[in-house]
Amino acid sequence: MATQKQDGFVLEAKRTRTRPPPLYKVLLLNDDFTPMDFVIVVLQKYFSMDRERATRVMLQVHREGMGVCGVFPRDIASTKVEQVVSFARQHQHPLACVMEEN
Repeated sequence: MATQKQDGFVLEAKRTRTRPPPLYKVLLLNDDFTPMDFVIVVLQKYFSMDRERATRVMLQVHREGMGVCGVFPRDIASTKVEQVVSFARQHQHPLACVMEEN
């Protein structure tokens, strides 16, 4: 560490490490009304998934009740949740999208 003398005091540069921001999982929750094809469109549009991966996640949502769409910093995860819910409501689907800390 570098030291510097100023007015009789010794100043040392202190190195601090910044931690990466906490990450959040964005999840889609299963319901009995949203069509599977619509869920695939959402995954492709908002999570940049190809059709094959979107289909796998959609089937996970269908079979297990929820599926992970991606892991993001809080602000991005929150924005994606809002976008998905808004898009679903515009198309009159009750698709639920939530986020939880990873």
